[in-house]
Amino acid sequence: MAETPAATQDLHARIDRALEELRPFLRSDGGDIQLVGVLEDWTVEVELQGACAHCAQAAMTMRAGVEEAVKRAVPEVTAVRAVNMPESARG
Repeated sequence: MAETPAATQDLHARIDRALEELRPFLRSDGGDIQLVGVLEDWTVEVELQGACAHCAQAAMTMRAGVEEAVKRAVPEVTAVRAVNMPESARG
C-alpha cells in the first residue's frame, strides 16, 4: 500500500467518515472508536475506547458494525481489527 501523503490522507478521511457514522451508537453506550492506522495489506486498525474497550460484545460490534461500515465506505479494506480487543470478547 505505497501511497502518496495526499492519498493516505484521503483514505484516512474516508475511514473516519465511516467511523463517524457509528459514533452516536457507540457513545450512547459510553464508548467510542479511534482510527490507529492502515497496514500494508489494507487492514484497518482501530482502538476501542471507553465502555467499548471493556465490553464483551465488542467482537460483534466490530464485525457487524465497524467492519461492515468501513468496508462499505472503503472497498479496498480487507479487514478491520481492534488493537485492544477485550479479552472477554475473544472467542
